[in-house]
Amino acid sequence: MRYLILSDMHGNADAFGAVLDRTADEDFDVTLVLGDLVGYGASPNRIVEQVQGLRGKVLVVRGNHDKVVAGIDSGEYFNQAARAAADWTTAALSTENLKYVLELPQGPVSVHAGLAICHGSPLDEDAYVFSEVDAFEIFRRHKVPVTFFGHTHVPSIFSIHENRIQVLALRSDGSMRLDPETRYLVNPGSIGQPRDRNPLAAYMTYDEAERTVHWFRVEYPIELAQARIVKAGLPSLLAERLSLGI
Repeated sequence: MRYLILSDMHGNADAFGAVLDRTADEDFDVTLVLGDLVGYGASPNRIVEQVQGLRGKVLVVRGNHDKVVAGIDSGEYFNQAARAAADWTTAALSTENLKYVLELPQGPVSVHAGLAICHGSPLDEDAYVFSEVDAFEIFRRHKVPVTFFGHTHVPSIFSIHENRIQVLALRSDGSMRLDPETRYLVNPGSIGQPRDRNPLAAYMTYDEAERTVHWFRVEYPIELAQARIVKAGLPSLLAERLSLGI
């Protein structure tokens, strides 16, 4: 099985479109979408429609911004810019697209016995996984061999073998073969709002037969996404950070 792994588009249709263009000629058995389709960016309807239009089998989990936009969560913990973007997005989404976001399933979702997806942690969909300590608690309680997650916007791979944890921060393009004796937590990074100081859109593929993860960065017209944010009257910070990758 070949998987396309997409996460944290955050209403940035310019970035998402570039990723879809890059992968258009490839064949995937399943596309895995790790949440936060909306929030921050100015093209939420386009993102929802692009996700619904993905080819073949698609599995999607909700993100924390999806929950707030849909009214499932109050978002009281959001900062001012995130809260303003959520409110704007709720108003901007069509009735049909808001219903789609509302009905996104909570992670973790099992792809099969050896593979799962979630937004934050498989133990808590809103939790951030940044450190060895975060990963160890998950590995202690979550026994699935490979789990793809999003939320942090930082491409990374956490692994555990014989109680030893390794953390890899993923820069530029690359690949890694997964050891069948090791368990993994894998983050493809964010398409719509990267936060690893690399502004290029991030995504992954996973070839299960070869047990190989590939990660990629894609250029996109950042200035267009920024202009849409400004034109929509969203906080200028949300536009500025796109060119900085923060």
